[in-house]
Amino acid sequence: MIDYRIEVGSAHAHRFLVTLRIAQPQARQRLSLPVWIPGSYLVREFAKHLSPLSAQQGQRVLEVQQLDKSSWVVDCTGKGALTVTYEVYAFDNSVRAAFLDSRRGFFNGTSVFLKADGFEDQVQRLKITGLPKGWGVATGLPPVKVNAHGLGDYQAPDYDSLVDHPVELGTFWRGTFTAKGVVHEFVVSGATADLDGPRLLADTQRICEAQIAFWHGRRKTAFERYVFLLNAVDDGYGGLEHRNSTALICARRDLPRHGRPVNTEAYQTLLGLISHEYFHTWNVKRLKPAEFAPYDFTQENYTSLLWFFEGFTSYYDDQFLLRTGLIDAKTYVRLLAKTINQVQATPGRHRYSVAQASFDAWTRYYRPDENTANATVSYYTKGSLVGLCLDLSLRQCPADGKNTPSLDGVMLRLWQLHRPIQEADIVQALQDEAPGGPPAWATTHSWAKLLHTWVHDTDELPLKSLLSTAGVTWVSKPAALAQRLGVRLSDAGGNLKVQAVMRHSVAESAGLSATDELIALDGWRLRKNDDLALWHNERQPQALLICRDQAMLTLTLPALVSAHSATGPKGASGEIIALALTENLDASTAQRRHQWLKY
Repeated sequence: MIDYRIEVGSAHAHRFLVTLRIAQPQARQRLSLPVWIPGSYLVREFAKHLSPLSAQQGQRVLEVQQLDKSSWVVDCTGKGALTVTYEVYAFDNSVRAAFLDSRRGFFNGTSVFLKADGFEDQVQRLKITGLPKGWGVATGLPPVKVNAHGLGDYQAPDYDSLVDHPVELGTFWRGTFTAKGVVHEFVVSGATADLDGPRLLADTQRICEAQIAFWHGRRKTAFERYVFLLNAVDDGYGGLEHRNSTALICARRDLPRHGRPVNTEAYQTLLGLISHEYFHTWNVKRLKPAEFAPYDFTQENYTSLLWFFEGFTSYYDDQFLLRTGLIDAKTYVRLLAKTINQVQATPGRHRYSVAQASFDAWTRYYRPDENTANATVSYYTKGSLVGLCLDLSLRQCPADGKNTPSLDGVMLRLWQLHRPIQEADIVQALQDEAPGGPPAWATTHSWAKLLHTWVHDTDELPLKSLLSTAGVTWVSKPAALAQRLGVRLSDAGGNLKVQAVMRHSVAESAGLSATDELIALDGWRLRKNDDLALWHNERQPQALLICRDQAMLTLTLPALVSAHSATGPKGASGEIIALALTENLDASTAQRRHQWLKY
């Protein structure tokens, strides 16, 4: 077996101490550390936080040679146990890496556990010890022998499993519930003493029960235990999926608290995050792209299917809030409108397909800059709208017996393949779900061609017309001034600064650039967004005084009403969309909306 031991080396110095023992090593044993963590598509160079490695066999100290940025070879023989020790600097308070201070510890295995090459498929054992007094352990790793606080021995069948189970350490709140026979544990670190844990558990339980029923019906689930690890901080949001757990981060003010009113919108956002990461238990952890089978931890793993695995998961996260009654239909269409507006305000969608955005996640989505909105589109948001369009299209197709075609049916057909998938599998599932092809309005009778148009081309999705078939009204109105000008601004500290300029916008034609500070418009001082709206005259050109690299420059801001004010066709950035449930529907539309919105 391969044995790891992790303990707190110095909480104040943010350092874990890790020991790796290989009972029967290879001669000149090679070791490596992952450069990325699945679910977060960026090479993060975790090895930069490792101290120099020390190695020995018995009493003999061995030479360790570094081969590249994340791999080493130990000059050992194949006889006698090899012991390697090192420290890991842990001060990344996110869900992706490792963190340690005097109050809390957390780590993903990809950040702390060297892989013993040649032994990846063997059992990997972990001992967690040497924690501050009173600290506990929470993890989805199967325990072998642990005490009441969780300290002790754990075991994984292989290295991939070992590093797919994050670990929370500290003094945290813990609650449990059972959903469809599966024990779920919910751990919250950093919450206030008045956390309304019962409400958080009850709402999460509803989500879990609905999703288990969706994927498995009455059959046995894909896992026997699940753990939510939530880190509550002053300001933060995000999550990372794992095979039987998830690591989450949120603002502690967004949590429900006894005796205090809940910030409904913020709490719904948190529940949406919980729903999203839990849905990933199936969609990307088990039903995964062929390119991820297996993971290659040494480099980028490219796939063009993140629009499906992240985008469709984003479609279903709010769908399950609706299906469980945690939000109503009006709130759901409001959330849809928010997603539509996010995509509409991204000029990059006219130049970059959502399939390209998926493939280039490593260099674009996870490395945003001032030009990101012009250079790509989010596979989360646009991918979710592709899911919406397919769902509404399928629901217009003739029923096969008692079953009305839907995206639900497509997902379950893919799940039943029990193997990694390619885009051709998605096309086949669409064809099997609705053999007659897309509805009559489509310009093609081929699901393959329709999916290719929506995923590999940059044409607008037919959102307005499709939503109308489900009894949802599309209303557009002028956006805020900054969006109509095609500029993103910040006014922190009384300084109005440009964060980004949209392609083909009024701001671009005026010559504005990111980092410019707006000083005055027609001689009137600008300190905040409201000042810009106060002094702006959309019918005539105006003198705009800016500061760029300490130099004062005067630009001409064109008249908005006569300029090409959007970042593309009408509605690209100059308008915002609102959705509403249409009243007085005909019978077929009313039934279609009822089936889609499940109310």
